[in-house]
Amino acid sequence: MSQHTGNAETREFQAETRQLLDLMIHSIYSNPDTFLREVISNSSDALDKLRLAALQDSTLGVDASDLHIELIPDEQARTLVIRDNGIGMSREEVVDLIGTLAKSGTGQMREALSAARAAQESGEISEQATADLIGQFGIGFYSTFMVSDSVTLVTRKAGESVGTRWVSSGEETYTIEEDSDAPQGTSVILQLKPAGGDAALPDYADENTLRRVVRTYSDFIAWPIRMEVERPAPEPEGDTGDHDEANDPSAENSITETVTLNSQKALWTRPKSEVSDEEYAEFYRHISHAWDEPLETITLKAEGTFEYQALLFLPSQVPFDLFSPDVKRGVQLYVRRVFIMDDCEELVPPFLRFVKGIVDAQDLSLNVSREILQQDRQIRAIRKRLVKRVLQAIEQVKRDRPEEFRSFWANFGAVLKEGLIADVDARDQLLAVSTFASTRPAVESAEGAEGAADAEAGTTIAEYISRMVDGQEEIYYLTGTSRAAVESSPHLEAFRARGVEVLVLTDPVDEVWVDAVGEVEGKRLRSVAKGDVDLSGIGADTQDGEDQPDAAEFTDLLTWLGEELEDEVKQVRLSHRLTESAACMVGDEFDMTPQLEAMYRASGMELPTSKRILELNPSHPLVERLRRQHAEDPSADGLADTARLISGAAVLAEGGTLADPAAFAKLLVDRI
Repeated sequence: MSQHTGNAETREFQAETRQLLDLMIHSIYSNPDTFLREVISNSSDALDKLRLAALQDSTLGVDASDLHIELIPDEQARTLVIRDNGIGMSREEVVDLIGTLAKSGTGQMREALSAARAAQESGEISEQATADLIGQFGIGFYSTFMVSDSVTLVTRKAGESVGTRWVSSGEETYTIEEDSDAPQGTSVILQLKPAGGDAALPDYADENTLRRVVRTYSDFIAWPIRMEVERPAPEPEGDTGDHDEANDPSAENSITETVTLNSQKALWTRPKSEVSDEEYAEFYRHISHAWDEPLETITLKAEGTFEYQALLFLPSQVPFDLFSPDVKRGVQLYVRRVFIMDDCEELVPPFLRFVKGIVDAQDLSLNVSREILQQDRQIRAIRKRLVKRVLQAIEQVKRDRPEEFRSFWANFGAVLKEGLIADVDARDQLLAVSTFASTRPAVESAEGAEGAADAEAGTTIAEYISRMVDGQEEIYYLTGTSRAAVESSPHLEAFRARGVEVLVLTDPVDEVWVDAVGEVEGKRLRSVAKGDVDLSGIGADTQDGEDQPDAAEFTDLLTWLGEELEDEVKQVRLSHRLTESAACMVGDEFDMTPQLEAMYRASGMELPTSKRILELNPSHPLVERLRRQHAEDPSADGLADTARLISGAAVLAEGGTLADPAAFAKLLVDRI
């Protein structure tokens, strides 16, 4: 038992500290588990300080051979002790650091560490002197009052003979006195609140609860976190198990063993060459709660103005909630191996929400609860570096393992393309890895089976540009709901006939990013379904030498159709893009596509009804017959019905929706 000297002194907390205690108990931490993280963090800090002090002062007389943290729960007494054999505190430090707001002492310790590093460079002390220090946030100790009716702190500083006992219930005052039997280091003794109740507190005197919290928040602390546990005694050798347990005293026997609760395996601190693929895979499954193997493991270490390490993974399977609006994204954030938060959105942009891993920083600006990052230059710099490194890894997979990349892009390509809209800085890297389907298999069928297989794998825009035909100055694309729908679109007819490749874009995000990007390598992105496309002088003209209809002959027909269909279309004109179909619908240069309009309406946005442009193929027999009939008798029966059939068929051909499908169906049946 500790000996008290009888010089107990009652002191009042500073006003700021009383306010903080009230906030701490009622609102500042969203998860009560974090109290254990904070106290263990402080203990780890104290062990680092002792190791450094022992290296600097050989006369200190401390044993640093078994530095550790110990948890001692007592379910009957409802207590939990967190004890370390670290540097400890003097009476003055207890008053200054515990009774005063936001002074953990680590700020001063950082100055000592800088001096130690200078001494290391000069060879005066070993490399171990550059110890990892955590717990610089200043108020973690106060979080113990979230789960405790009272807190007792017993501490003795290394090199001193008398310790200090500090006791408080988190109200207005605390008591402090000398403790002559206090061991070196610090013990935090919590009189726990009842488990459950209004606060729904976990039972922090329970072994399984402590194991869970340590594994979640402090698994990678460099020092062992130990706890004594009771286990049933093994059966005596030769015991057949036939004895009466009720009358056998040995049946109630148990043994006590000391277990280490944390793994101490911070894989991200070890060189990649020293970690096996199995270890990485196990760690990936641990942090992602997934069962697949990681497609790629990414390591990153930054030194300089600010230091951090990262261990990231590309998954091989699609998470079920990838497109859920409530999906939690981000990587785990550690500060000097101490877990801070599970889904740090500030470090990973939404278009990389499938990336899993951890970032361990040496120093970050955090708010008082350590749970929400403040936006600052350092965070933005880390985020930018992570994005660049992940995209480099994806590009390497694309280059070295094309089959695996094809599967990866099928799973995550639509998500990555969101970055083409949101992240201008990463746009060039994203375009380098982005792969798109195209009409190349039809255009280059002469390449044979191998060439067709390569084309089926998709193309980058840079590869597309390298294959542009003579006279082509724009990158042509067509969006739609599926590849089959796009490739059967009449908008492609002239392009296919002239051997001009067109990108086939079928993801909803494609409707947006093409406008956001605008051009690539000075080549404008151009929809083949918008504007007046004129392919003269581009590619091979398959109609050279053929008699072309005289456009002037269609003037009256176009005027009449424009008036007859004025409620459905805003213009009727002859087409340069049709070679087989009778008609198609196109938009003006800056019109929305029907698919984009449908997306906005599905999201609840109200849009005015927009009209499209009807283009006619003057070489088609149906259009030519309609022209002749109109020229002979503009008021002839059936002309208006034919016009509506042509217009409706054009709407359906582009995947649009008819204003009155029933009327169109009746008209079609009647005309058959």
